[in-house]
Amino acid sequence: MSILEILTYPDPFLKTKAARLSRVDDSIRTLIHNMIDTMYGARGIGLAATQVGADARVIVLDVPDARSEEEEPYRRGKNLVALINPEIIASSGSIVYEEGCLSLPGETADVERAANVSVKAIDKNNDPVEISAQGLFAIALQHEIDHLDGILFIDRISRLKREFIKRRLKKAKAAAL
Repeated sequence: MSILEILTYPDPFLKTKAARLSRVDDSIRTLIHNMIDTMYGARGIGLAATQVGADARVIVLDVPDARSEEEEPYRRGKNLVALINPEIIASSGSIVYEEGCLSLPGETADVERAANVSVKAIDKNNDPVEISAQGLFAIALQHEIDHLDGILFIDRISRLKREFIKRRLKKAKAAAL
């Protein structure tokens, strides 16, 4: 498969509200495989199609279990999921977690999210799925679904912190040119 380019802030495509898919075909399955390779290549735990320039409601995630490494080392692919047209249908509780993002390299901030979510979607075989998640998995689901709606984690923090991060990212991008 292929490693795709991950768009970085301030690329305007990151603000795209992705198109809902009527069904999953081979081109979407190829996109999913490429997104998985890209996510692993970038050492991420989640990736949305909009982050690689695709206008499709597709996310992939592989979130480690909450167990400690001594109990059972993390195995890549163990918790891999690919969701098409994911939609949060229920949420509860609240959790603050320091989030980062492959599209905002090197930046993190504390973001408040629901501690528990239920998500419905379809899988790569066009079968309906429903997932209940908590902790880091719930956070990652919300983060990736936000991407499909053109929302970055910095849109969920204070204006002051957001502007600070934006300036730092723009400065880093200019220095790289």
